[in-house]
Amino acid sequence: MTVVSMSSQEFSRLQVLLDVQSGRLRIEDAGQLVGLGRRQVFRLLKGIREVGAAGLISKRRGRPSNRRLPPEYRDLAMALVRECYADFGPTLAAEKLTELHGIGISRETLRHWMIEDGLWVDRRHRLPSVHQPRNRRECVGELVQIDGSDHAWFEDRRPKCTLLAFIDDATSRLMALRFVGDESTFDYFRVTRTYLETWGKPVAFYSDKFSVFRVHKRDADGGNGMTQFGRALHELNIDIICANSPQAKGRIERAFGTLQDRLVKELRLAGINSIEAANAWLPAFMEDHNRRFAKPPKNDKDLHRPLTAKENLTEILTTRHERTVSSNLTIHYDRMVLILEPNTNSRPLAGKRVMIVNYPDGRFAIQYRGTNLPFRVFDKLRTVDSGAIVENKRLGAALALIQEQQNAFPAHKRRLDPARRRHVNNLEIQAQPAA
Repeated sequence: MTVVSMSSQEFSRLQVLLDVQSGRLRIEDAGQLVGLGRRQVFRLLKGIREVGAAGLISKRRGRPSNRRLPPEYRDLAMALVRECYADFGPTLAAEKLTELHGIGISRETLRHWMIEDGLWVDRRHRLPSVHQPRNRRECVGELVQIDGSDHAWFEDRRPKCTLLAFIDDATSRLMALRFVGDESTFDYFRVTRTYLETWGKPVAFYSDKFSVFRVHKRDADGGNGMTQFGRALHELNIDIICANSPQAKGRIERAFGTLQDRLVKELRLAGINSIEAANAWLPAFMEDHNRRFAKPPKNDKDLHRPLTAKENLTEILTTRHERTVSSNLTIHYDRMVLILEPNTNSRPLAGKRVMIVNYPDGRFAIQYRGTNLPFRVFDKLRTVDSGAIVENKRLGAALALIQEQQNAFPAHKRRLDPARRRHVNNLEIQAQPAA
């Protein structure tokens, strides 16, 4: 018994040609199915009649390619790689062989040669990355890890929400917890204010690369490379460090693992079903949690710094955007047209830049060199940009807003709504002439 190894293409051709031999398929139809002309179909049929299915196998299988580079060429290239580029990747090594030595070779060919000679390890055979544990900071307030976790904290009693957490790296102590709808700059401002008023200013915050903490387009026109949250921390002389991986901030990730088990059950036992009630209940939970799981610091010194009299958190923990005042004293901002009240202070500001200040409580103001300017909202466009870019962490809030706006439409105007179909049918019946 002979075993024939065939590719998927050859096997599919065999099925078609057997149908031709049995008379169930015409030559023209077979050629269209396998993508060959009449002569090639007859040639393959002849091979099947003479040697069977093995007649479909390519005669070049197992033979070296006619385009194969000579062994001397390979030896020269690999000798240069071993001597000069042993720690280079295939792509960079191929570029240098072409630029500096005049040896033209594709990166894939060089990659195979380097793998054969043990100078490169294929990605599939590399060992997984090892994330070794990092020692804790020695003092309280030296490094505080911050993050948010979107989870069904209230199980099926209400929709998913986000828990913002501030955890001290030296002790794993929960420093601040707050339930919010989703992660946003203003939510972090509120929790940060509670933290600063309770504990003082830490040396640094440690976060992920969420857009609240890090500007992803460093080459964007305008701006200073800081997010609104980063600008506020800079004014407070607090550093922010962004981790490269979840494992780097493993302490807060493990804390969320514990909270997603214990906190969910505690909320259920306490009969809490709302964010407001949960936030009022959290301080007692934090105290009990820290008593059980917090570690003593290596150094008893507390590195938190008190707030100074000049550090007004109400003005610092805000978002600030510059806009240009038009000749008619109007400002376009956030789909709104704002009109400055014409007076001695605002009239000279035409063509100048002013600051739009947004506060976490929903207020916003227009300032010029720290002075508030009186204004009124002339027009506000309440539409959603259908092409807006929404991050994964904010997708739930965006969908909720879209659903709220869709529900504002009458039922017969909503897409895919049964009431709309009934409304259209009623209109068609009314429009039909009487018999």
